[in-house]
Amino acid sequence: MLIDAPSSATATPLETEAEAVAAEAAGYDGFGASETRHDVFTALALAARATSRISLQSSIAVAFARNPMSVAIHANDLQLISGGRFQLGLGSQVRPHIVRRFNMPWSSPAARMEEFVTALRAIWSTWSSGERLMFRGEFYEHTLMTDFFNPGPNPYGNPPIMLAGVGRLMTAVAGRSADGMLCHSLTTESYLRELTLPVLREARGGSLNGFTVGLPALVVLGADEKERTVAERAVRERIAFYASTPSYLPVLEHHGWGDLHKRLTNMSRRGEWEAMGAEIDDAVLDAFAVSGDAKQVATALSDRFGSVVDRLSLYLPYSARPELVGATAQALRTF
Repeated sequence: MLIDAPSSATATPLETEAEAVAAEAAGYDGFGASETRHDVFTALALAARATSRISLQSSIAVAFARNPMSVAIHANDLQLISGGRFQLGLGSQVRPHIVRRFNMPWSSPAARMEEFVTALRAIWSTWSSGERLMFRGEFYEHTLMTDFFNPGPNPYGNPPIMLAGVGRLMTAVAGRSADGMLCHSLTTESYLRELTLPVLREARGGSLNGFTVGLPALVVLGADEKERTVAERAVRERIAFYASTPSYLPVLEHHGWGDLHKRLTNMSRRGEWEAMGAEIDDAVLDAFAVSGDAKQVATALSDRFGSVVDRLSLYLPYSARPELVGATAQALRTF
């Protein structure tokens, strides 16, 4: 596995730049920047200028808040600025955010995403070949590209596209149209082995050669019991938050925990956010997260995911001591 470092979810663009520099200095293989309060492409442009070796990924850029042309331009520019180190991570987000926060259309997300990626590749192809742009789909239409607006072929090639997905439909789209898949943290080894990977293989004609599977793994990390108690509470709360969202119901149903989703959804509607973590029992916690000190966490992650995913990062929804995180990453690199 390649070991990646994630940005802080609330980091400003300048803080993301500093985190990328630190990740490169620490020997990480890649760095993923999230998109919450700030534009992910802006942050990665800064990171690209400040680093020289590490791969840089949008983890994720919200596709449906944009259009294929705007994303094609951003990704092409980042591939140029980074010298070919950029990976375009795309995700759909959920309907309320797309419709109510971004005021953009929402329908048939799997089909829309597949067309989005196809349109994006058509735009890149026009820039590379000089042939006329003529993309007409159900959701997107791009039929104008004059020389003045054509950046031409990228000397580093087009960046790989990594598509985020959970359910069967979006997973199949990732297999058919993308170069890799970004799995969600609310997943389990069983779900990956029994659903995600078989669907990907089927979508790709039986082989995952050349296809990258990435995972930000939930971790309860602490040097002692006191530190792990604090971390565990935060992880239980984060699992509960995700488990209350319909998008992640397939993972819960795979384990027979559909009723947990119903309880958590009702609690979220009542605003009982702090109490939701208590609904995550030890069996659910152990299925979604690994716990321990640096060596124990690294060993558990390697045992669970070493033969399942190609890129791994640690998802820590709490403040962990940097030396512990670094020691865990270093231990993972020894497997």
